[in-house]
Amino acid sequence: MNDNRKSIGDIGENRAAIFLKNAGYVVLDQKFRTKSGEIDIICFKDNTLVFVEVKTLPNGNVDLLSHVLDKRKQKRIINTAKRFLIIHRQYSNSYIRFDVIVLDMPGLPQVYHIENAFTELL
Repeated sequence: MNDNRKSIGDIGENRAAIFLKNAGYVVLDQKFRTKSGEIDIICFKDNTLVFVEVKTLPNGNVDLLSHVLDKRKQKRIINTAKRFLIIHRQYSNSYIRFDVIVLDMPGLPQVYHIENAFTELL
């Protein structure tokens, strides 16, 4: 990934974290990494542990969003979330949710929060 994309991504993740804090979430971790993948933001609110993927798409559209968040990417996020839960057992009785925050996409609010964007398919 080139430096410019990484910097845009970092700025976006920080904006998303501020948005979540303002909405009453407690941000537990940012850029949680394992061998299987990375989760941009992990936060907690109302007994719900939320794993958040952040996408900054100033030139994006719905098709691009579905492409960058395909089933393979979702599976990596879910597997990484399972690793987090193994390490942080205090959240094992929490509800789990996978959200997406889309930033700067034409036609949407500047910060667009999609709750329950995807779930683990059994």
